[in-house]
Amino acid sequence: MSRLKKRYLQEVKKALQEKFAYPNPMLVPAIKKVVINMGIAEAAKDKNTIQQVVEELRMLSGQKPVITKAKKAISNFKLREGQSIGVKVTLRGVRMYEFMDRFFNIVSPRIRDFRGFPTKCDGSGNYTLGLEEQQVFPEINLDKVKQTQGMHISFVTTAPNDAECVELLRLLGMPFKEMPVCVAT
Repeated sequence: MSRLKKRYLQEVKKALQEKFAYPNPMLVPAIKKVVINMGIAEAAKDKNTIQQVVEELRMLSGQKPVITKAKKAISNFKLREGQSIGVKVTLRGVRMYEFMDRFFNIVSPRIRDFRGFPTKCDGSGNYTLGLEEQQVFPEINLDKVKQTQGMHISFVTTAPNDAECVELLRLLGMPFKEMPVCVAT
């Protein structure tokens, strides 16, 4: 069992149960999956670049990514139907907890000018953040990187609202920005 899953089962569940007073322990929020998505707009014309992006995402996630293709043609974006436009991977179970542990403790401190992630969620208990470059991951060999590539990481939870989602991720170790405390005078 991974370190983060053990922490969730022993500490986080109890803390969430106490804070939000769930009538049933099955209502305590959990992480369902983590989705990592990389758009390859400029790289879509070059097969070697697409394969490099696939390999980089495979290294940092631990499983084979899927190449996403355009569903319809949009002439203003010079996009044809069936053209490769992105690469994504969905992590569940052990790989999900291992990735989250590495992301919270190793990758986040390596982000340039990092002061914490914002606490704004999507309104339905899921959290998505964007990274501007893949080079903050220690698995990526910097000598082989030809171009910087951004990515979106989505944490899908069973939380019914944003407050419970943020609290779950904070207790798991995600570094959020400290909210300023307003004192009325």
